[in-house]
Amino acid sequence: MKKRVPALKIVLVLLFVSITISSCFSQSDDVHQNEKGSSNPVRFSLGADLVSRYIWRGKDYGNSPAIQPNVSFSVAGLKIGAWGSYGVLYRENSGNYAEFDPYISYTWKWFTVGITDYFFPNGLMPNGNNPYFNYDSKQTRHAFEACLTFTGPEKFPLQVFAGTMFYGADKGKDSTGVYGLGTKNNFSTYFEVSYPFTVKGIGVKPFVGSIPFGSGWYGPFGGVVNAGLTVSKSVRISKEYELPVFASVITNPQAESVFLVFGVSL
Repeated sequence: MKKRVPALKIVLVLLFVSITISSCFSQSDDVHQNEKGSSNPVRFSLGADLVSRYIWRGKDYGNSPAIQPNVSFSVAGLKIGAWGSYGVLYRENSGNYAEFDPYISYTWKWFTVGITDYFFPNGLMPNGNNPYFNYDSKQTRHAFEACLTFTGPEKFPLQVFAGTMFYGADKGKDSTGVYGLGTKNNFSTYFEVSYPFTVKGIGVKPFVGSIPFGSGWYGPFGGVVNAGLTVSKSVRISKEYELPVFASVITNPQAESVFLVFGVSL
C-alpha cells in the first residue's frame, strides 16, 4: 500500500522550486521590471552576515561565531526566501551547529504575515538520523511558525511581532513536567516590540521580547526572555563601498544571561 504524500511536503517542494529559481538569477541585487514597466518590480537578492555569536530570541545557538547566508525573491508584497546559520567552531559532542529556514511572507501596507520552517541538521551526521523530508510530527526536527508583524509609518516606526509554532518539533510537558519532551504540540508563542530610529547616521533599535507561557524553545514559564539594544552603522571602506556593521547588547532575564554580539553584513 502506497503512503499518501503529506500536504506539508507538497507545499515545501513548491517553496523550494521558487527558491531554486530565485537563486539561479541572484547574481546581483538588480531590480527587474516587466516590459510594461510594472510598479511592482521583481527583486532577487542575496547576502550574508558574519556574527560573533548567534543569539535568537534571547538564546545562544551554537556557542560559536557563525556565518548566516540568505537568499530571497520578492514581488508585489510576496517574498519567498531561505536563511541559514552555520557555526564556525566544532564541538566534540555536537559538531558544528547548523540551521536552515525557508520562509514565505506577504506584506500589505503596515502588516506582514508569514510562515517559517525552522530545520536543524545533525551537527555530527548532517544526513544521519535526521532526514530533511521527514515531517512526522513525532520525529521531525522541522518546526513551523506562523507570524504577524506590524511596522508603523516613518513618523512612528513601532514594530510589533507575534509568532506561534503550530507543527513539528515543539512539544509540551512530559510526565515529569519538562517542556519539549511531551507528545502534544505546545504552540509556543513569542511576542516582541521594538522601536528603530536614527541618530546622526547611526541606527538604534531597542527591543523587548516575551512569552505568555512555558516552552522548550524559550523558557519554563511566561515572562521576558529577550531584551536589549542594537546599534548599526555603515563604515566607509572606499569611495564606492560602505560596510554595514552592528552590535547588540542582549539580555535574557528568565535565564539570567547576557550577550554582546558584533556582526558584519555582506
